Formats: sequence, C-alpha cells, structure tokens
Amino acid sequence: MGNLTGSWRYKEPSTVEECDSTWETDSESDEHQPGGEEEDSGISESVSPADAVRGAEQLDHGPPQFGDIMESSTRMKRSFYAAKDLYKYRHSYPNYKEPRQPNEYRNLRFYLNKIPLVPDGIYIEEILTKWRGDYEKLEHNHTYIQWLFPLREQGLNFYAQELTQDEIKEFQSTREAKRRFLLAYTIMLDFFGIKLLDKNGNVARAPNWQDRFQHLNESQHNYLRITRILKSLGELGFESFKLPLVRLLLEEALVEGTLPNMRHSALEYFVYTLRHHAQRRALLRFAQRHYHPPENFIWGPPRKKRIPASGSTGTRVGKNEAVERSAGKARSPREGRNHFEREVEDTDKRKNGEWKTAKGSKVILQECRGRVDLEEYIETIPL
Repeated sequence: MGNLTGSWRYKEPSTVEECDSTWETDSESDEHQPGGEEEDSGISESVSPADAVRGAEQLDHGPPQFGDIMESSTRMKRSFYAAKDLYKYRHSYPNYKEPRQPNEYRNLRFYLNKIPLVPDGIYIEEILTKWRGDYEKLEHNHTYIQWLFPLREQGLNFYAQELTQDEIKEFQSTREAKRRFLLAYTIMLDFFGIKLLDKNGNVARAPNWQDRFQHLNESQHNYLRITRILKSLGELGFESFKLPLVRLLLEEALVEGTLPNMRHSALEYFVYTLRHHAQRRALLRFAQRHYHPPENFIWGPPRKKRIPASGSTGTRVGKNEAVERSAGKARSPREGRNHFEREVEDTDKRKNGEWKTAKGSKVILQECRGRVDLEEYIETIPL
C-alpha cells in the first residue's frame, strides 16, 4: 500500500484551530453527507507545539493536583498535542506511508488464535477465558493492550504491529475475529466497572462499578488505554460503540462526580475520537452545561469576532445584519435536536434501563450477566 489518495496535498496542522472542525458548521447538514466526516478547519485557543509537547501529558494524564491548578486558571488552553493526534486519527493518518512488503496480518492472526502476543507468548483464547476479573493482571501488564486493540500507529509495545488498511478490511470481514474483539472489549469494560448492554454498543454501570470507578479515578494511565480502545473500535468496524461509552464517562465525570480526574482526558481525547461532527457537538454541549467553573470550559463553539466599526454607516449596517443572520441560524429551533444530542440528554431513561433506537421506539436494554451468558449473547450479534 502507498499513502492515501491525495496525500501530496496534505498540510501538517500547526495549531488547534487547524486540527478541529467540530464547530465549523453549527447545522445538521453534515449528518446527511456520507459518513458525516469532517474537513477540518478550526476553533478555540491554540497552544504552540513546543508548549503542548511539554504540557500535554501533565494536563491529561498527570497528577490530580495539576488539574486543580489548571481549574483556577482563567487562561486555560487546549492541548495542541491532543488535537493533532486526534486530527490524524479522524483523517486516517494523512500522508502516512504503509509498508510496501507483503503484510502478514499479525493482528488478524492473533485474533484467530494462530499466534500469541509478543513478548508474553499468550494466545487470545487464554485472555478471553482466564483474564476476566483478574484486575491485578489487567492493571499491571502493559503489553497486551496494543494487541487487543491495534491501531495504525505504533504503541509502547514495539513487538505489536500497526494495522494497515488492507488488514483492517480483512479483519472487518472475519466474523470470528470480530466476535473475539467484542469479548475483549467486554473484559476491559468490566475492568473499568462498565457493562455492555446490547449489540448497538450501549453501556451502563456494572455491579462492581463503585470499586472500579474509584480505581479508575486514581489510575490515570488507564485513560491512555481508553483512548486506544476508542480508536480501535473505530478502525475495526465499531464506530457506533464510541458514543455510548464517551457519553457515560462524561456523565460520570461531570454529573455524578464519580470520575472527576477523568474529565480533561474525556474532553481533550475521548470526545475527539468520534468522527462525526454532530456527535462531538452533542457531547460537548452536554459537557458545557455541567462543567464547573463554566468560564474554564474551552471546548465550546468559538466566540464570534466583532466587526470593526469602519466604513460608511450603510456598510456597518450590512455587516451587522450578516452577523445577526449568522447568530440566528446558530440559534435555530433545529439546533440540538438531532438524534445524537437527544441520546446524550436522555440520561434518566438510560438509568431506568430504557433507551431509544434510531427509529425512536423504546426498548428495554437487556443486561448481560456472567462470562458464559455474555459469550452466548455475543454469538447472536449479527456481524
């Protein structure tokens, strides 16, 4: 494989504005385009690449007290490191040249139980049958996550192979690999204190949520794992699973207060793994309503620039009218009424075990209890 079509035109983004098009349009028109995918331009305040590299890890995965310091700042800025990383992911790594030599599809072969992960020598079936509930092993082993949730980028385990576009296509068409991938996903969700509810990817608190949330709030290296899991879901055909998980984590971090240390990672990273503008906007509107202090929320729509009072009176009036029309469009009654935002705001129904399907009909979400029952449940999912 070579680089992506048209990559010769790719320009490396140098600011947050160039990495993010979430608020580029505040309409719902992009939802009707194929995939609702974005062409980035930009928003919000930027930070220089040098400052971002120095501060990104501290901001998103550093000690809790650093977040407290940032909360008191009136000059909070978004991480350029995070914005650029997610920009490249959402755009399928522009200008990335894949290996030209024949690919062995090591990630697919691992998921077909033909090769073990390296360097541990563990097969996928051993993980799926013996690791569920072994929280010590899942916490302290740092080599398995790159194999369970592969990406088109190098992770910390240099024995793990990056995905290629051809391998992604093969993986998505292999039912056994996708079945095992979902089981691996449920093992990690259980580790975090979350359970998978249905084939649409809806999630809820697991019975062990209190202990696991307390651990997750204190073990912030797991936020890097969650980012990888979200990215991998999108690569391997489960893009729709991202929204329910990110929505739940935002609610726990901002509304329930069970994961307060997670909120910056959720807003800087988790939300921006979603490839659809409308989904990101709905989540950020939800977050903005519950974020404290509200003046420190830096992920919302950009403030409209004031038009200089120059030229004739007629010119000024014309410009003001244009601004008012633009503002009126942003405040259209249709705003915030798309399917994704209704889902985000419908937290009470989720707590009561109800949700809405894409067609608007209510369904009672079935709970998956026990590993055997869950395996039988996943077997019934049409992949």
